Amino acid sequence: MPRQKLLRKIISPPHFKGFVPLGLPEHGNPVLLGFEEYEAIRLCDFDGYHQGEAARIMNVSRPTFARIYEDARRKVAMAFVLGTPIVFEGGKIYYDSDWYQCETCKCKFDQVNQMEPVQKCALCGSQNVRPVEQRVKQVQEGHLCVCPACGHEKTVTFGMPCSHVNCENCGARLRRRWR
Repeated sequence: MPRQKLLRKIISPPHFKGFVPLGLPEHGNPVLLGFEEYEAIRLCDFDGYHQGEAARIMNVSRPTFARIYEDARRKVAMAFVLGTPIVFEGGKIYYDSDWYQCETCKCKFDQVNQMEPVQKCALCGSQNVRPVEQRVKQVQEGHLCVCPACGHEKTVTFGMPCSHVNCENCGARLRRRWR
């Protein structure tokens, strides 16, 4: 059974829904570009980061980032060659933004635009909201590995597989512990 896909951090989501080619009477089926693929192209091709740096920013491993980036460039090339629209949507992502919880309805919501203060709940409109501890801080610190032999736990820097780390107590290879 494959392991669960981890969430990818998106710093700057697109502020538009996609692109449409000009000069064609009909548009084919759109190419769907995930938000993480958009972010990979933005980080490498627009901001000029190397893939290792971009992987750290998105909180994924370097090989995972390379796969995301390759898929994104292939999709963009396919849309250019075939003259089809590009639409941004979906993906296993979370935004690098502040999260809040409404004390009235217990709804959790994020504030993507950090320039505007949160004054009310996004769901019920109550003004009884408070900041929530972000998952981003946990991800940046690392992930938890556990020794299958003795149960010793260790936090490992994100991007370092648990199987590459030996237990400090018994020397066995560690395994990833899902929170």
